[in-house]
Amino acid sequence: MALSENAVLILLIHCDTYLHTPMYFFISQLSLMDMVYISVTVPKMLLDQVMGVNKISAPECGMQMFLYLTLAGSEFFLLATMAYDRYVAICHPLRYPVLMNHRVCLFLSSGCWFLGSVDGFTFTPITMTFPFRGSREIHHFFCEVPAVLNLSCSDTSLYETLMYLCCVLMLLIPVTIISSSYLLILLTIHRMNSAEGRKKAFATCASHITVVIVHYGCASIAYFNSKSENTEIRIS
Repeated sequence: MALSENAVLILLIHCDTYLHTPMYFFISQLSLMDMVYISVTVPKMLLDQVMGVNKISAPECGMQMFLYLTLAGSEFFLLATMAYDRYVAICHPLRYPVLMNHRVCLFLSSGCWFLGSVDGFTFTPITMTFPFRGSREIHHFFCEVPAVLNLSCSDTSLYETLMYLCCVLMLLIPVTIISSSYLLILLTIHRMNSAEGRKKAFATCASHITVVIVHYGCASIAYFNSKSENTEIRIS
């Protein structure tokens, strides 16, 4: 259902010229990221559940880790880009066609993918080069950096500290952009004299705010809930 609905959404945005706007362009990019996101972890997890194998090769583990890190970072930056798009649309409506033309949209979208891939290219090779101890069982349903690091027989404390600092930085930048954009949007809405204009402005931001809350809320629940049950897979 997730794959088909996102695919239909991308197709509709591509085919309908009325939807060829920056907002819908970024929505199509978000749908594409979600499709790849799901394809990275869920098919392998379902196959393991059905076949009862629970094994993954080291190259497949590294590829899964790289794609997951890339998509996670790209999605954070894309949500920030979408917040900036709403800021320009509401705070600078007359200059919107110039400030958010097609070339700018492509540049911002490519920048999101690039910054996400930097995360993947940075952490995946380092994580996979650490020596493993005897057991290679990951207490997780896919290859994630913290789960793989638990298998290392060497001291990874410094690397983990640097990794978390980098992750905080990659989270702080998008959160700052989103917060600043919506603060300026609220100030602009507050100065509007028309009730209809305020309603329209809130309506254009509601869907994006919902996505941001769901995305960051799910991430917080997943990574701060240390007592959750995990599935075990083995690196072969």
